[in-house]
Amino acid sequence: MEGDHKSWDKYHPYIEFAYNRVVHKTTNISQFEVVYGFSPFTPLDLLPLPNAQEFVYKEGVKKAEFVKKCMRGLKIKYNNR
Repeated sequence: MEGDHKSWDKYHPYIEFAYNRVVHKTTNISQFEVVYGFSPFTPLDLLPLPNAQEFVYKEGVKKAEFVKKCMRGLKIKYNNR
């Protein structure tokens, strides 16, 4: 980086992230926390979480519901004896 004054565009996001995470004396919180309500530890904390529904095997859920329904029916029949 020394002597390479044309590479600021490569480092700017990292510098900005670090600066916005610094706790300031006047607010006692970081600028990031002022805006977003939390202070991330790393840039990875900013990535959106995956939608859990995308990972659910829908046929498996149907089978599990079927088994639960059967078990409820058997439990009712067993308790009515």
